[in-house]
Amino acid sequence: MARKFITYFDKEGDDYTDELIMAVKDKLDIIDIKRIIIASATGESALKLYEAVDDDIEIINVTHHMGFSGPNESDISKDMVEKLEKVGIKTYFGSHAFSGAARGVTNKFGGCSPLDVVANTFRMFSHGIKVGAEISIMAADAGLVPVGEEIIAIGGRAHGVDSAVILTPVNSKDLFNLKIHEIIAMPRD
Repeated sequence: MARKFITYFDKEGDDYTDELIMAVKDKLDIIDIKRIIIASATGESALKLYEAVDDDIEIINVTHHMGFSGPNESDISKDMVEKLEKVGIKTYFGSHAFSGAARGVTNKFGGCSPLDVVANTFRMFSHGIKVGAEISIMAADAGLVPVGEEIIAIGGRAHGVDSAVILTPVNSKDLFNLKIHEIIAMPRD
């Protein structure tokens, strides 16, 4: 048995990026994890994370797919992608694992897809925990993180990040084998 501590933020959606990065950094001092994936639409949170952690930590930034905010638009600038690449951070653009094309169907015809149920189950913890699970699957499917190896996944809602978990990612075809081992931080409300 081990006693672990979780950082709780007051509410979901506020920008707790700096505090969350401190909690992740504290966790990295006592565990041996070499990869972190972070959901950062603009790249700003990924850059802050890079500035705070040791150089031997691999960081992968997951951003929205092209067209998320508007036709042919990217939420992250080319300059930011280049800036992240210069410090060794890969940026992945891809459809959301828990919505993707299924969202187009439900937007047109209503109802919900089975993946909506999965996403909403994760949201019972926090939107950021849902995002962390989702980006871990996206990164695994893209070959950016290995399955079967514990990583830290960081997500949030709107601006900045507010949730971090230690999990073992899986490919999307093995969705229900995803394991969340520890919650590092999350909002209470």
